Amino acid sequence: MSRDTIEALGDIVGHDGLIVDPALMQPYLSDWRDRFHGRALAVVRPRSTAEVARVVEHCVAAGIAMVPQGGNTGLAAGATPVGLERAVVINTSRMRAVRNIDAAAGTIAVESGCVLSDVQAAARQAGRYFPLSLAAEGSAQIGGLISTNAGGTAVLRYGSMRALVLGLEVVLPDGSVLNGMRTLRKDNAGFDWKQWFIGAEGTLGIVTAAVLRLFPAQHTIRTALFSLPTIEDAMRAFAAVESALGELLVAAEIIPDIAVEMRARFHPSEAFPAPRDGWYLLAEATSALSGLEDQIDAVLLDIVEAGIAKGCTVANNPAQREAIWAWRETITESERRFGTSAKHDVSVPVSAVVPFVEEAGAAVAAAFPSTTVVAFGHAGDGNIHFNVVIPQQESIAAEDVNVLVHRIVAAYGGSITAEHGIGRYRRDELPAHRSEAEMSAMRALKQALDPRGLMNPGAVL
Repeated sequence: MSRDTIEALGDIVGHDGLIVDPALMQPYLSDWRDRFHGRALAVVRPRSTAEVARVVEHCVAAGIAMVPQGGNTGLAAGATPVGLERAVVINTSRMRAVRNIDAAAGTIAVESGCVLSDVQAAARQAGRYFPLSLAAEGSAQIGGLISTNAGGTAVLRYGSMRALVLGLEVVLPDGSVLNGMRTLRKDNAGFDWKQWFIGAEGTLGIVTAAVLRLFPAQHTIRTALFSLPTIEDAMRAFAAVESALGELLVAAEIIPDIAVEMRARFHPSEAFPAPRDGWYLLAEATSALSGLEDQIDAVLLDIVEAGIAKGCTVANNPAQREAIWAWRETITESERRFGTSAKHDVSVPVSAVVPFVEEAGAAVAAAFPSTTVVAFGHAGDGNIHFNVVIPQQESIAAEDVNVLVHRIVAAYGGSITAEHGIGRYRRDELPAHRSEAEMSAMRALKQALDPRGLMNPGAVL
């Protein structure tokens, strides 16, 4: 990259917004799991949509690839400049403004660098509720969450990020700005183009701002942890809770006892909050109404009295709720202490969760007997994190495990990525799990918006 181009980028984003020192760039050049490492000519950190647009224009003029990046918490390396000879990372972390909150309309307009937990806090301050919740909410940014169509624990009731976005502002691959920051719930005028960019992982443009949906504050929150002998019992308990509570049910997570055992080994002072058994169902119900605790508790008790679950622990205060959720949110962290993991963020129809987990578990045990399967996740939407822990002394290739598990996923009509995205991690697998017509349609859209292929090349396609 010429000195003139570097100076031009520095003029746009300011001295503190341009990073060219190789050592200082390193945190921006590897993915969250530290599996992928790339290189870049520079990292630029614009402060506004206008600056993003000018940066894109200069990169296009110089023929330099661009890699959009938010909080860099993604799990598919979609924001890592791997294999690119001439690339600039465009990091939006300095674009953190909350542009507007309309509590009456239930909307919040934020810039792409806003951290998820800050959006949640802004909504609470306005007396409203933003439901997206996931383990990385203290560092994940809205632009990245939109670009990966993040899911999280509340999809059962509120849907993924795709269902929470009302409007978008996007800088296109030629530097022009597509402004659709509308707050309308109903707008049927032409193509709903914002959906092109949700889940596109920065390959079609750079999300710079969004209008998000807000909901009434939740005044009743009940969190329960059921103990059950088998995964089939756990799914039966989920079906019973969902049938009884309907839209009050926000989250339903299944957890195997092996995950509890792994965490307990390194947190011996923390007592597991429910009777130990083979499986557990973490269910959470909420309502904007107050005083529904007794009614919800009666439903939870019915599940136990019906013999579906052996026991149930209900959180009576925020500290107990946090303690229950900690056993779910730290599963991946606990796995790391036992070796590497071949991770699978897959989804199957809810009715196929039990046979999938049993069949895939048996297949992995037969092919890789030294490994340990830890299957957990979102029972309510069929998204199972089917992780296979490989002992450190073993030389099993994660890719070989992936092929086996994904073949079974396909047999059940599932998806090889439910919420983590394709990025660069799953890119080469995608054509085997999508029809040629679907792949052609995606390539056509990419060609139409980014004919020079400079916007996040090598990701998704």
